Amino acid sequence: MTLVQAQGLSKRFGDVRALDGFDLTVEPGQIVGLIGPNGSGKTTALKAILGLSRLDGGTIQAFGLDPFKHRPDLMRRTAYIADTGILPRWMRIRDLLAFVASVNPAFDRNRAEAALANTEIRPGKKVGTLSKGMTVQLHLAIVLAVNAELLVLDEPTLGLDILYRQRFYDALLNDYFTEQRAILVTTHEVREIEHILTQVVFIDRGRTRLHLGTEELAASFAKVVANAERSDALRAMNPLAERRSLRGQEFIFQGANRQALAECGEVSTPSLPELFTAVMEERR
Repeated sequence: MTLVQAQGLSKRFGDVRALDGFDLTVEPGQIVGLIGPNGSGKTTALKAILGLSRLDGGTIQAFGLDPFKHRPDLMRRTAYIADTGILPRWMRIRDLLAFVASVNPAFDRNRAEAALANTEIRPGKKVGTLSKGMTVQLHLAIVLAVNAELLVLDEPTLGLDILYRQRFYDALLNDYFTEQRAILVTTHEVREIEHILTQVVFIDRGRTRLHLGTEELAASFAKVVANAERSDALRAMNPLAERRSLRGQEFIFQGANRQALAECGEVSTPSLPELFTAVMEERR
């Protein structure tokens, strides 16, 4: 079953179009990166998927259900980590786990406690005393113990140092992700997650600019580094983007003949940040 199917989503806040015909599909076994600049509509799209924000137009289903009409059913199968702290700061950890267990029958308290045993988080601590990194660890332990089919992450590692960020994504891969589950994540730390993504969605001004599997990206896009003598020949092939680097002139192409490109310079696959920049600049 398709976990998320969104077509033509539109949402206005006054004169601002937060979503303008946005499309998205999430299937089991996928890790989907929703990538866009600040104000591009990422968080608005996630809130619509979770039934937290009503739309002005378009259709959306999660697990075959309307998120707004069936939000309790949806949330039994979905977990969400936001970019801002939503856990009650006044509660002690042990009380928080007891509360979650009382309101969510799917919550496995023993699993959450086992996950926290590998951290410096102690049951008697209050949520408000935890560092940003510890708070994310706590939230992740709770999410992993819910056994959700869809995990939605909105800038989950914002403000964390590189060690905590790496541990977070390692835990997702090792302790959560399976072929029956899916992860939908927004982040501006694109370089850190490109190796785990199976699908990439670029969003800008509320519109889907690109939606491809990572294997398709590697086959469709190419990066060429050339010297000044060969640059004019590459410009004639209509690159998406061009920039100067210490190695020479760098060009990004979509759908170009790699053999022809190789005659002009060194060909490789662009990194996700390079591709994102090229697509965004080409669309503006």
